Amino acid sequence: MPYDDLRQFVADLEAAGELRRITVPVSPDLEITEIADRVMKRGGPALLFERPGDFQIPVLINAFGSWKRINMALGASVEELAEEIEELFRTEPPTTLLDKVRLLPKIARLSAAIPKKVRSGPCQEVVMDPPSLEALPVLKCWPKDGGRFITLPVVFTHDPTTGRRNVGMYRMQVFDAVTAGMHWQIHKVGARHYRNAERLGKRIEVAVALGGDPIITYAATAPLPEDFDEMLFAGFLRRKPVEMVKCRTIDVEVPAGADIIIEGYVNPEERRLEGPFGDHTGFYSLADYYPVFHVTCITHRKDPIYPATIVGRPPMEDGYIGKLTERLFLPLIKLQLPEIVDINLPIEGVFHNLAIVSIRKRYPGHAARVMHALWGMGQMSLTKIIIVVDEEVNVHDPAEVVWRVCNNIDPMRDIHFVRGPVDALDHASELPCLGSKMGIDATRKWKEEGFTREWPEEIVMSEEVKRRIDELWPQLGLE
Repeated sequence: MPYDDLRQFVADLEAAGELRRITVPVSPDLEITEIADRVMKRGGPALLFERPGDFQIPVLINAFGSWKRINMALGASVEELAEEIEELFRTEPPTTLLDKVRLLPKIARLSAAIPKKVRSGPCQEVVMDPPSLEALPVLKCWPKDGGRFITLPVVFTHDPTTGRRNVGMYRMQVFDAVTAGMHWQIHKVGARHYRNAERLGKRIEVAVALGGDPIITYAATAPLPEDFDEMLFAGFLRRKPVEMVKCRTIDVEVPAGADIIIEGYVNPEERRLEGPFGDHTGFYSLADYYPVFHVTCITHRKDPIYPATIVGRPPMEDGYIGKLTERLFLPLIKLQLPEIVDINLPIEGVFHNLAIVSIRKRYPGHAARVMHALWGMGQMSLTKIIIVVDEEVNVHDPAEVVWRVCNNIDPMRDIHFVRGPVDALDHASELPCLGSKMGIDATRKWKEEGFTREWPEEIVMSEEVKRRIDELWPQLGLE
C-alpha cells in the first residue's frame, strides 16, 4: 500500500531494521552531513535526527539509500514496476474488439492514477505565522557551500502559456527568512516555465512540497517526457491517486499528505548569486546567478518530518535513486531502441558522465547508430561518454567491460567525438552547458565494417571438460 504519511514509512523502516534514531543533539550545520556521509559510504541505514540543533522538527536522511528501502518506498520490487511500465507503453493500436477488451485494464490503471483534488489535507494543519524558512532545519552540507540548502524539494510550477503542470527537484539556497534561490538549470522544464513567464513579463507562482509519500519525492526526479504529469506517474507507481489540495496564497495544487508546504513566487528578471554547492559530482559547483523565490506562506503537519539528502563524492544516497531510474526507464528506452539489451549508468559516473550499453549488433555501424540515438533522447542527451558492447557482455561488471574495451577497439577507428549540450554541472566542458562527447564502439568488428583481419576466437573451455570437473570438484577440497 502507498504511504500517505512519512511517519508510517519511518515506522516501517525502523521495524525492518532499516532506520536508526539519533537522539543526541547534532547540528544541521555540517555535523549531520559528516555523520550521514560516513553511514552512506558504509551502506548503512536511514537516519532520523530527533534533535537537529535547536530545531523542533526532526530530520530524515538516507531514506532511499538501499535497494531494500527503495522497494519498501515503492511497495513493490523495482523489477515488477519496470515490467508494468513496459507493459503499459507496449500498446499496439486496437484493430479488433478483442484488442480493445485487452486494452481496458491499462486504461483503468491509468484512470485510477489521475490526481484527485481534495478540500483540505494534513499539510495545512498548521499555518506558520509569520512564515520563516529559518524555522526549518535546513542543512549546510559542506564547508564551502554558499549557505544552507533545501536538498529534497518537490517543486511545482505551471507553464504560463499552456497551464501544464511540472514537478521537478531543484536545490534551494536559503537566503533569509522569506527568500531562497531557485536552481533552475537551463535544460530543466521549470526553467522553461520561468523563461516563458519572463517573456510575458509576469511572475510565476511556485509551491514546494517536503515529505509525504516517498514515491512523490522520487517522481519529481524522474526523467519523464516533457509535459507528462509527474503526479500521474506517482499515482501509477503507488496504485492510488495522489490527493492534491490548493495552496492558501497561490493558485497551485500540492500533495495533501506532504509534511511541509512552502508557497511563493518568482519575479521575472530577478537574479541573485547562488552557491557554491558541494554537488553530486564530488566537486563544488560554482556560484552563479539564479532566480529568487519569495515565500508567501508556509504550512505543515502538526508533527512534520523534514526530509533531506546530501550529495558529494559517490557512493551516496542519490546513487540508488539514479539506479532506480535506470531500471524503471530501461523498458522505455528499449521500446525506441529494441536492439539494446541492457544499460549501466555507473554510480561513479554521476548519472550524466558515463553509460555502458550492450546491443544485439545487426549491421555495420550499428554501435554508432545507438550512440547517436541515445544522444538525441531526453536526459540521455547530456551523457558525456557512451560505451557500446556486444549483447553477451555484462554491462554491470566493470572488469569485463574494461577487458572488452581494451581488447576490442582501435582508438582512431572506434572512438567517435561529437559536440552538443552537456550537463550544467560538468565543470570540465569547454563552455558551460556545451562541450564534446565521446562514444566508444567496443563491439566485435565485422569485415563489412572494413576490418580486413581475422577477428580472434575467445578462449573458452569445452563443455565436456567443464562437466567432468563439476563432478570432480567436491573431492578436490578447494572450496
